[in-house]
Amino acid sequence: MEAAGNASLDLLPFFLTGIPGLEAQHGWLSIPFFTMYIVAIVGNSLIMAAVQKDPALHEPMYLFLSMLAITEVGVSISTLPTVMGILWFDARQVDFDGCLAQMFFIHTFSCMESGVLLAMSYDRFVAIYNPLRYTAILTLPRIITMGLGITLKGVAFMAPLPVLLRQLPYCHSNILSHSYCLHSDLIQLPCADTKLNSILGLAIVLATFGLDSLLIVVSYVLILSTVLGIASGEGRRRALNTCVSHICAVLVYYVPMIGVSVMHRAAKHASPMVHTLMSSIYLFVPPVLNPIIYSAKTRPIQQGIVALFSRKKELL
Repeated sequence: MEAAGNASLDLLPFFLTGIPGLEAQHGWLSIPFFTMYIVAIVGNSLIMAAVQKDPALHEPMYLFLSMLAITEVGVSISTLPTVMGILWFDARQVDFDGCLAQMFFIHTFSCMESGVLLAMSYDRFVAIYNPLRYTAILTLPRIITMGLGITLKGVAFMAPLPVLLRQLPYCHSNILSHSYCLHSDLIQLPCADTKLNSILGLAIVLATFGLDSLLIVVSYVLILSTVLGIASGEGRRRALNTCVSHICAVLVYYVPMIGVSVMHRAAKHASPMVHTLMSSIYLFVPPVLNPIIYSAKTRPIQQGIVALFSRKKELL
């Protein structure tokens, strides 16, 4: 049975699902979805370009922000082909290896995003706890090393998932419940024991998202303790104000993720459209909102983006 399943593996396509119950409105729905992609990709690209071009933004906080922008562009580009393919052309079929590749990139960039948010919380702790040695502690080589470590962690943790799924026989329904390929969807389809895959998936979630979120909470407990030790009220307010954008980014990332997790466990019988929308919020909202949050709350980023357009006008 297993040999037969594996022999036909390359020929096995998967069929993605749009938004259940709203298939007739896919043409109209493509407008807000495409708008979100444009905002996410252009907004994050502007932040990366501003940080690269403006020497005043070559500080640890903004270098970490550009890393966050890279991961969010990665998540957006990973889902764009299949989501817009369904909404524009009703192109639901995706080949097996293409599905595994998309799953790998979605989960890897999501894992990297979580790691960058943790690095940013450490950056805020160092800036508040030891401001005089801030740039001495977070040097450029150290920041690059942290970025490489976050990337390698994401790749190393997620690489086994498609490899293990590739070994399993598939002889059940090959219809996925989203407009993109996720491990939680694919693990339901094999007609063999998937206990190892499920255990590995849970271990990866705990070792990445779980540990990252715990350490972010610890960082903010230490930050709050440090802030409460500042004598002046103005000093406390100023210190906390530097964390507002990052706190918003953490909430925008983790609240939808927790919501999706709760929905999968506590509301299994909810409408498929509710599950689809919750998963879409988790993947689409952070890349769209974070550039807006940082552009609105961080004056140097605003100035850097304005300077980009000023240079273009001068060149013209």
